[in-house]
Amino acid sequence: MKIITVCGSLRFYKEMMNITEKMELQGNCMLVPIYNPNKPNKDAYTEKEKLVLDEMHKERIKLADAILVVNVDGYIGSGTKSEIQYAESLHKEIFYYTDLM
Repeated sequence: MKIITVCGSLRFYKEMMNITEKMELQGNCMLVPIYNPNKPNKDAYTEKEKLVLDEMHKERIKLADAILVVNVDGYIGSGTKSEIQYAESLHKEIFYYTDLM
């Protein structure tokens, strides 16, 4: 069993949930970003809330053995790039959605 934090743009939330379910059914413990359908993107949050959400996501990365980057059609935004760099700095294993499909 691995603990895996899911990273990627929330525009791919459906893909995140599908791959998260698949990985969890394979015996992995999956940590996912917070998603509120009433707030479809980060612009719906205050600057303070954005900072808290980003910090908590870093904590999920710290807790994990690995991260799973949901990179639909190869897309990796700047926020996800920084999450990958952070995971690399912690020597975490990195999986990519496009490689698992």
